[in-house]
Amino acid sequence: MADKPADKVPRERYLETQKLVKRFDEAVAVDEVSLSIGKGEIFALLGSSGCGKSTLLRMLAGFETPTSGKILLGGQDVVGLPPYERPINMMFQSYALFPHLDIWENVAFGLKREGLPKDEIQKRTGEMLDLVQLGTFAKRKPHQLSGGQQQRVALARSLAKRPKLLLLDEPLGALDKKLREQTQFELVNIIEKVGVTVVMVTHDQEEAMTMASRIAVMSKGRVLQVGTPKEIYEYPASRFVADFIGNVNLLDGQLSLDEPNRCAVTTRIGEVQVGHGVSGSLGMKVAIAVRPEKVSIAKQRPAVDHNLFTGKVKEIAYFGSYNTFIVATPNGDRFRITEPNGTRTSQLDITWEDDVFFWWDNTDAVVLRD
Repeated sequence: MADKPADKVPRERYLETQKLVKRFDEAVAVDEVSLSIGKGEIFALLGSSGCGKSTLLRMLAGFETPTSGKILLGGQDVVGLPPYERPINMMFQSYALFPHLDIWENVAFGLKREGLPKDEIQKRTGEMLDLVQLGTFAKRKPHQLSGGQQQRVALARSLAKRPKLLLLDEPLGALDKKLREQTQFELVNIIEKVGVTVVMVTHDQEEAMTMASRIAVMSKGRVLQVGTPKEIYEYPASRFVADFIGNVNLLDGQLSLDEPNRCAVTTRIGEVQVGHGVSGSLGMKVAIAVRPEKVSIAKQRPAVDHNLFTGKVKEIAYFGSYNTFIVATPNGDRFRITEPNGTRTSQLDITWEDDVFFWWDNTDAVVLRD
C-alpha cells in the first residue's frame, strides 16, 4: 500500500465505541465498530443506504440499545443511560420544527422543558439566534423561512441545550444541491464557533469531504477506513473505498515487481509503474486505482517513458469547469479522464473517435490488495 500519514485523533479523545454490535434478529446492522473521536471534531459516518451508519448514530443517541460493546463519552460508558440522561442532542433530517410556534419559541422549547430560569432561557435563545444570524426572524413561523434558514433554526435549537455531543442525521438532505453546498460552510463555521463535538451521518460524499475533519467509510455494518478527507481520497484502503469516494479507474493485474519505494503491476493494458511498494509476493492479484484528474491526454505522443497507453475517444462530456473523456483501449477497457477548463476559450484539440495517448505519473496511482 502507499505510504501515508497515520490516521490520527487530532484532539483529546472524547467519544469512543468499542466493538459495538447491533443485531436485528439474525441481521447484523453494526458489526464490531470501534472508533475514537476527538473533542471538538466534526466526524462523518459515510456510506450507502443500509450500511449501518444511521443505526450506529441512533445507538450513540440512546434510541437503540447495542447488542454488545461499549460507548464511552468522556470516559463514561453511556450504554445504560436513556436518551434524556445523555449530554447529547440529535438533529434530524426533517428538522422537526413546530409549525405553530415562532422561531424564538422553537429554539427556546427544549430549555423551557428543562425548567431553566426565564432569564437564562432569554439569554441562550438570543445567543443562538444571533449565532445562526436569524435574530431578526425571531417572530416568524417556520413556513416563512427558506429551507436553509429552517436548517439553521434546527441547529440553534440543538445547540441551545449546550450538548457535549451533537448528532446530525443527513443534516442537509432536505435542501436542493445549490443551497446544500452554501449551507455546508455555514454549518461548519457555526459548529466550530461553539466548539461542540459532532458526529454526522451522510451518504453524500461531497458533504462529508467538505464538512468533516475525519471520515469513517462504512459498508455492511463495518468500518472499512477512517481518515481525513485527503487520506480517504488519495490513499483508499480497498477497492470499495476507492470506488465509493469520487470517480476512479480500476485496473486488475498481478504484482510483477516489488521494492520498498516502487512496484510494477502487469495489467490488461500493459505494465503500470507505481511509486510505492506493497510488501507482497510476486504474482499476487492486486488492483491499480488512478483518479481521472491525475491522467493526462493528448493526440501527440508525450515525452514520458512509463505509464503511457493508447486508445480511442468514445465519449466527451462538458461539465463547465472540466471535460470528461471516455477512452477505449485496444483490448476494450474504458478509461475515464478529466481535464480542467482553465479559461473560457481553452480547448483541447480532441474529438470523438480520435486516437490519443494517455498517461500518469507513477506517484498518482495506488495499489489495492482487495
